[in-house]
Amino acid sequence: MQYRYIGRSGLRVSPICLGTMTFGSQCDEKTAFKIMDKAYEAGVNFFDTAEL
Repeated sequence: MQYRYIGRSGLRVSPICLGTMTFGSQCDEKTAFKIMDKAYEAGVNFFDTAEL
């Protein structure tokens, strides 16, 4: 996975973001953690946790 810097902060994030808006409503906790674990194993370190 290639990473990109956010401005001059030194923070590196994956170019792919995992949206978690449906976690808890359309996706139960066990499934949500499986999805996040797989994404993290693939190098994703950018998670969008906004509800809207």
